[in-house]
Amino acid sequence: MKRKEGLGCIATGDLFITRRLPREGYPGFEEIQTLIGKHEVRFSNLEMTFHNKEGYPAAVSGGTWAMTEPEALDDVQRFGFNLFNTANNHSCDYGTGGVLGTMAHLKERRMVFAGTGGNLAEASKACYLETGKARVALIGVSATFHESARAGGQSQELWGRPGLNPLRFSTRYHVDREHYEMARRLAELTRINASKEYSIQCGYSNPFPEGVLPFGEGGTFVLDEKNWVESIPDEKDMKRILEEIGEARRQADVVLVSVHSHEYDGDRRTAPAMFLEKFSRECIDAGAHVVLGHGPHELRGIEVYRGGVIFYSLGNFLFETETVSLQPDDACRNRGLPLDTPVGAYMDERSKNGTMGFCVQENIWRSVMAGWTMEEGHIKEVRLYPIELGMKMPRSRRGVPRLSRDEDTLQYLQSLSAGYGTRIRILDGTGYVDLE
Repeated sequence: MKRKEGLGCIATGDLFITRRLPREGYPGFEEIQTLIGKHEVRFSNLEMTFHNKEGYPAAVSGGTWAMTEPEALDDVQRFGFNLFNTANNHSCDYGTGGVLGTMAHLKERRMVFAGTGGNLAEASKACYLETGKARVALIGVSATFHESARAGGQSQELWGRPGLNPLRFSTRYHVDREHYEMARRLAELTRINASKEYSIQCGYSNPFPEGVLPFGEGGTFVLDEKNWVESIPDEKDMKRILEEIGEARRQADVVLVSVHSHEYDGDRRTAPAMFLEKFSRECIDAGAHVVLGHGPHELRGIEVYRGGVIFYSLGNFLFETETVSLQPDDACRNRGLPLDTPVGAYMDERSKNGTMGFCVQENIWRSVMAGWTMEEGHIKEVRLYPIELGMKMPRSRRGVPRLSRDEDTLQYLQSLSAGYGTRIRILDGTGYVDLE
């Protein structure tokens, strides 16, 4: 696996760690560690909070309230990673205390991260990794989050709010005349827009444009000739993020953007939502070299765009959601379980004893690590290393990565990327992205 000369980079998807690594590692650990260590820039998405109950459980979580002991960061570093995103739907599972506690434990270990901060300006800023060959900037962003997780700006009188760097978006449902009239009649029947209509009558809001029908808080219908869904990134968030990319391009040799997004197109889970495609391309246009997507816990396609590369999702790298140590009262109440239900029993109920959910979905447990070489600010080679996370293993050992060299995984990624015109060659269990 000898690399060409140049700056070697490698990136993985979600790292959801809840168990300590054995002192001696595990079968396959050393091979993963060696491969990661051959690169100067080594990225992963930390989809976890690391603290000693320094925050309170939030009223809502990213699905599982994600907290583990800070010492697990030492195990993350044993893999060899040196650059991290912390903006994702679990960032605020334990409120602002969990955000600040995690940041403190990362800084204590001198780990370089982006995506969360003590206020919006801090969460939005790029972090910088100094290597012997180049200075590398990373901007961390999340599109999937509860509104309370969004970092807030500072005023002249009040501190800002700790949280994550947000990428909001809006959704518009384009429908033909028949379905538009159905929506209009349903809105009239239910009075779902009553408060908005009253605001218009009072002069506080503008009338609905012709052919546009808000439907409560859930979205907006637009009269069109065909039925399709449009999602649009928030202009203010886009402006803030793109300006930071421009600043990072002035201050670094290489600019990476990490974006966490679960959202997909219609019912196609492997197809990114329209706003994410627009956002990712504009990041490249603004000066980013690579966009690193993660969030849906499975692979999505790769797009080669104007000299840059967009990985719409790198899937999972390490996935141990079922062996989290603690869950709050809310978790049990949400499922109608006794409040003294232990975590293992809670997970049994949630997965119906391993018969539903992530544990039976093959694509959750296979993924790739993406490596690439940069020379003089240009991407020269992109390599894809398939990994598997032990789907058939018992819960107590499931979720840690091993190199698989599985050509089926690479062929699957070929099919996901074909719609972007991306070609992937497969040779001896490794994929090579055609950059031309």
